[in-house]
Amino acid sequence: MVKADIIRSALGIIGNVTSFLLFASPAPTIRRILKNKSVEEFKYHTIVAGLINCAMWVFYSMPFVHPHSILVTTINSIGFFMYIIYNIIYLLYSDNKKRKHIVLYYLGEILLMAMLICITMLVFYTHATRTRFVGIFCDVFGIILYGSPLTIMYKVIKTKSVKFMPLSLSLAGFANGVIWSAYALIRFDIYILIGNGVGAILGAIQLILYAWYYKSTSKDEVNETQLQSSRTSTIVNITAV
Repeated sequence: MVKADIIRSALGIIGNVTSFLLFASPAPTIRRILKNKSVEEFKYHTIVAGLINCAMWVFYSMPFVHPHSILVTTINSIGFFMYIIYNIIYLLYSDNKKRKHIVLYYLGEILLMAMLICITMLVFYTHATRTRFVGIFCDVFGIILYGSPLTIMYKVIKTKSVKFMPLSLSLAGFANGVIWSAYALIRFDIYILIGNGVGAILGAIQLILYAWYYKSTSKDEVNETQLQSSRTSTIVNITAV
């Protein structure tokens, strides 16, 4: 049992690293926004969704909801503050129309989190029931975020080119899903397992597609893909656990 806990902790630490890399994937885009003082055509949905995703997992990992989840707390707390910075910068360089839309999303997220916290604390009184209730919400949002690459995978199949799917981000998403799935299996946590199991499967599919269509992609397009991966995050990944 002690050995299993040590392995689980080690996986959690590695998972923190892979999750951090995923949380950091919007950074090149944010740097470009700062440099050009404009959000250009970049969409805000990823960074707005990242806020509530991290917030939910932080709440899930609290001792009064799901004890012994400190490694889940640490990485999602870091992710939450990273997304706050991303959102502030995006707001600064957005036009008024986008700002209004984003603020509406914030209000919806605040309302949802407030309802989730109130119901959890006032209706459920055991760790098991609180874990089940909050975990379901975490998985729903996690699967939605992990499912976002489906549009990119469709584009790869349609164009028979991996131009729009950077390999580094696909590898990071796959590794993150596998590591957190293994973490969830050692001291069985169905809610962490579901979201990351889906992420690992989608990551594996992306890697298979990359290998399949790599030869049909011109070298110029491959080079452009690597350049794009340093400029923008093309997967909304970011479910850390």
